[in-house]
Amino acid sequence: MRLSVRTGAWTGGLVGAFVAVTLASSAVGPVAIGVGSVAEIALSALPGFVTDAPASHRTIVLSVRLPRIALGAVVGFALASAGTVMQGFFRNPMADPSIVGVSAGAAAGAVAAIVIPVAIPFALPVAAFAGALCAAFGVYLLASENGRTPVETLLLAGVAVQTFLGAVVSFLLVGAGRDIREAIYWLMGHLQHSTWTEAAVAGVVVLPGFLALLVHARDLNVLLLGEEDAHALGIEVERTKRLLLAVASLLTAAAVAVAGVIGFVGLVVPHVMRLLVGPDHRILLPTSALAGASFLVATDTVARAGAAELPVGIVTAAIGAPFFLYLLRNREVHTP
Repeated sequence: MRLSVRTGAWTGGLVGAFVAVTLASSAVGPVAIGVGSVAEIALSALPGFVTDAPASHRTIVLSVRLPRIALGAVVGFALASAGTVMQGFFRNPMADPSIVGVSAGAAAGAVAAIVIPVAIPFALPVAAFAGALCAAFGVYLLASENGRTPVETLLLAGVAVQTFLGAVVSFLLVGAGRDIREAIYWLMGHLQHSTWTEAAVAGVVVLPGFLALLVHARDLNVLLLGEEDAHALGIEVERTKRLLLAVASLLTAAAVAVAGVIGFVGLVVPHVMRLLVGPDHRILLPTSALAGASFLVATDTVARAGAAELPVGIVTAAIGAPFFLYLLRNREVHTP
């Protein structure tokens, strides 16, 4: 089957799955709303569509549940995309979006904003985003020498910076006082109190970044052969590595800034999709992104379905860690 046909078939199927997950998630909550009513309410937001659903149901769906679903979809899309690229970039199935210190940098920035309040709009996400980017580019600068950035050095620098920033976060938490609860909740990853504005702002960063990665999917395929072979085939290796690292870090930073630290989405989802569609990043990247969006929306639905709402990061870890161990046990984890 030709690549374009396979890509179209998988994309269509995953889009259908995402729509189904969205409708089911919109119907779940303290107020029961049928899936049919949810669909009518969602369509009523478009010109020319009307619904006789109660105003309270319209408010719940359009102002509470759908914004949360939209933000979860954007975050899952970003993390799965970044995870796919990082695994290919490092040629390591254990790589995830936080491997170059992005999540640790975001955590340090966010906790600092919580413990040391600053009177500026959106201080927490801005601080998390800035911290994530500073960490990622700090790791890059530490690992670069004479215009080259060896992957092994980059990985070791990422581990060192993550450890240091972990100590910074611990130090900040010691002095957090009454703010410690908010800080810990953020570190667990959450989608509570999501708004359309947050989803739109994150989407403005994530969509162009994803398109840039998609354009370079073929180059990422070639890099899997090794840097010397990639150079012989006409790839500007260092330039391509810098671009892939920068864009993947940007997507991760955008996701973590609005939702906190959510693990395993960027690790497990690319693995599963690689088993299903193969290692070609021209199809693996878009399918992983769509699967990541559906996965995070589904896990967030589970997180808020119980009597006491859980941070979604707990649910993704509870599902992702055992599943990844299952893959390891059955030798399904392969180098990209």
